[in-house]
Amino acid sequence: MKFIKLLMLSITVALASCENPKSETKDTVETPETVQDEREFYQIKIYSFSSEDQIVTVDNYLKNAFIPAVKKQGIDKVGVFKFRTNATDTVQKTYVLLPFKSLEQFKTLDTKLLEDGEYTSAGSDYINANYDNPPYDHIESIVLKAFTDMPIMQVPNLNGPREDRIYELRSYESPTEKYYRNKVDMFNAGGEILLFDQLDFNAVFYGEVLSGPKMPNLMYMTTHDNMASREKNWEAFVDSPEWKELIAMPKYENNVNHADIWFLYPTEYSDY
Repeated sequence: MKFIKLLMLSITVALASCENPKSETKDTVETPETVQDEREFYQIKIYSFSSEDQIVTVDNYLKNAFIPAVKKQGIDKVGVFKFRTNATDTVQKTYVLLPFKSLEQFKTLDTKLLEDGEYTSAGSDYINANYDNPPYDHIESIVLKAFTDMPIMQVPNLNGPREDRIYELRSYESPTEKYYRNKVDMFNAGGEILLFDQLDFNAVFYGEVLSGPKMPNLMYMTTHDNMASREKNWEAFVDSPEWKELIAMPKYENNVNHADIWFLYPTEYSDY
């Protein structure tokens, strides 16, 4: 889709130049290199807990220390979500979603936070927790790069109560790196992102996983007012002629061999 848009824009500019060769107006044309430069990086941090005290400690840390501190570092939007436990996964988790302008910003964040006196003071209970009373069981970290067709994270347009909202985080694993790149292409050039937009899935991000436990894989997050609207949206997606045409293409066969789905809801202090 991006290539087609760029091609049409280039043709339009060329025709305009032919019709008015004396024009001195210089149009700025978005190039593939420009798109590459503006793509964000993301980190998903997943805290796992075994006690309510741990959950309270991490919530206080994130709300009162971490989020104010990272915003001082130029990270505007921070998502904090709770996992909706189920019969097969009863472990309570908190998901933190961070956007970065560059890998350098990601690499230096922890060091800069520890140089911030307000942060270390407000987050003291978490930062200085004793070895035999940690504020979490473990942290999982996943680093991603935004897709070309959605280079910047978006805040969803939702109207329902926060506790009812569905933030659906998905991971699609591929059998090999080649099949993985094919699935990413299916989202971008194939039009999968465009279809999600048309059906009002309110996507927050689409990302190529650069480092994580289930590679090669991609991850993305869509949002819905509640579970009923989520079911309605996915039914419309599966039944759409665009999707049926897309999955029937031989070039996109067998590019996903495992999918994980996590249902989340935003905390009251989350920016999303």
